[in-house]
Amino acid sequence: MGNKPLLMSPTGKDYLWGGRRLNDEFEKNIDMYPLAETWECSTHPDGPSYVCGGEFDGMKLAEVLKIHPEYMGTHFKISDKDREEDGSLKVDLPILIKFIDADKDLSVQVHPDDEYAGTYENGQRGKTEMWYVLDAAKDARLIYGLNRNMTRDSMRRAIEKGTLGRYLQTVPVKKDDVFFVEAGTIHALGEGVLVAEIQENSNLTYRLYDYDRVDKAGNKRELHIEKSLEVARLDAQSEPKQPLRVLKYRQGVASELLCRCKYFEVYRMLINTERRQKVTYYADDMSFKVLLCVNGCGTVSYEGESLNFYKGDCIFVPARSVIMSLHGQAQFLDIRG
Repeated sequence: MGNKPLLMSPTGKDYLWGGRRLNDEFEKNIDMYPLAETWECSTHPDGPSYVCGGEFDGMKLAEVLKIHPEYMGTHFKISDKDREEDGSLKVDLPILIKFIDADKDLSVQVHPDDEYAGTYENGQRGKTEMWYVLDAAKDARLIYGLNRNMTRDSMRRAIEKGTLGRYLQTVPVKKDDVFFVEAGTIHALGEGVLVAEIQENSNLTYRLYDYDRVDKAGNKRELHIEKSLEVARLDAQSEPKQPLRVLKYRQGVASELLCRCKYFEVYRMLINTERRQKVTYYADDMSFKVLLCVNGCGTVSYEGESLNFYKGDCIFVPARSVIMSLHGQAQFLDIRG
C-alpha cells in the first residue's frame, strides 16, 4: 500500500498590488480583494495550505507531515533541529508554491541567501525562487538585477534621490517564460504578469523601493534598505536568457525541464489522454512531488479511488506514493523537492 495523494487548499494574501484573476480565472473562491497570492503548497506559518478531502480533511499540511514525516522521503533526514522542545517532530517542506497576480508593480526587492538568513533571521531559510509565466499583458516587463555596477553608497544615494529606476534592468515578459531568481538578485514583477512561483520555504523579503504607495490604513510599507544592501548583488547582470527546453513525448504525455537547482526541480507536463489511455505517475521513496494544474482538468485514479482536478488545483504526492493514473487534457507544473 502506497501513500495517497492529497488535494490542497491555499491561504490567500491581500497585498495592495494584487487583482482579481486568481478568483476569476482559477476559481479560488477566497473572499478577499485584492487577492495577490495564493500559497498553494505551504507549511510556512505565515500562509499554511490545508488538505481538502480524505482522512486528513481540513488539516494543515504541516500537521499531516508532523504525523507522517515519511511523506517527505528518505532524502530528508530528521535531526535534533527538527524537533520541538518537547521532543515532537517539527517537520516542514523545504519549498513553497504560489500563484501570484501582479495587477500592479511589485516593490523593488531582494531576498537573502541561506547563510545570511540563518545568521541574522533566527535560523530561517533564504529565498531562491523561480517564476513560470502563466500570462502577461502586452508590453509587460519585470525587473531583474542592475544594468551597471553599483556600490552600497551609490545605491543608497540613488534611493535617497529617487533615481533608483535608472539603474534597474527591465526585461520583457511573455506567456510561458521561465525566470530563475537566485537569492541576492534585485527583482520585481511588473504590472500585468501572472505567475506560478516555486521557492524556498521562506517569507523573507527586503524592500528597496515601493513607489511611495500607502496601504489601506494610509501608511507606507516598511523599507529594508540596509539589509537589502547587505545581501544584494550590486554588479551588473546580463539579461536573463530563456533556458533551452526540449519536450519529450510518450503516449498521452509530454514533459520538459524548466528549472533545476539545489532546492527544487520543475518540469512542465502536458497530458492528453483518450478514453482508454492513462498516464502513470508516482513519487518514489526518495522525495515527495507536487502537481500544480495550470490549465485544463482531469482525474487522478488510484486503488479504486479517484479525485478530480481543475485549473488552479494543487496536489501533494507523498514519497512512496500509490501508483496513480492521470486522465484528461491538462498542463501541470511537476515539482520535486
